[in-house]
Amino acid sequence: MTTEYAVDQRAPRPAEDFPGARALIDGVSEAAALNDPDAITEAVKNRLCRLISSPEFQLPASFLEAEEDHYARRLVYRAPDDRFSIVAMTWGVGQGTPLHDHSGLWCVEGVCHGRIRIEQYSHRESRGDQDRFRLEEVVTSEVGGAGCLIPPHDHHRILNDREDDVAVTLHIYGGEMNCCNVFLPRSGDWYQRERRSLSYD
Repeated sequence: MTTEYAVDQRAPRPAEDFPGARALIDGVSEAAALNDPDAITEAVKNRLCRLISSPEFQLPASFLEAEEDHYARRLVYRAPDDRFSIVAMTWGVGQGTPLHDHSGLWCVEGVCHGRIRIEQYSHRESRGDQDRFRLEEVVTSEVGGAGCLIPPHDHHRILNDREDDVAVTLHIYGGEMNCCNVFLPRSGDWYQRERRSLSYD
């Protein structure tokens, strides 16, 4: 299973010109003006679920192409005022993330192709650079499914557990997520915290 983040350092080119992209961007822009994270994420989730289940929404063919050694992060749109960003992630068979947070940003994640497994954790305590977590819920999400993550309840793992297909998800963040904390298993329910930079493919 591949669990490393993308480390490609090329300058990202937003991929916002595809069917349904403008409707998504306009809907998120409207929701982001609500100023309350709960209201924003609920509005974004509702818009995203409707859109990605519609035949009017068609991802670029390149989004279905997985990278061999890491899941791909592809910038779709970054708001000029940095209020939000939209990132498409492509998960090859067996690819996933370590347990991680969202660096203080709200997020809505939706499945556009395939299926993903989400493991949701609760943070129990910290000791220096180590943290204790408890697995709270495991969810399988398919096309049209979406979920909201609002700090401090944003610790989770994502995995493409299918053996025969890539998965593609859209992630809408309350800003640009260019770094986060990852938590690597140590002993029992304790994890080692590491800060990681994120980039785009």
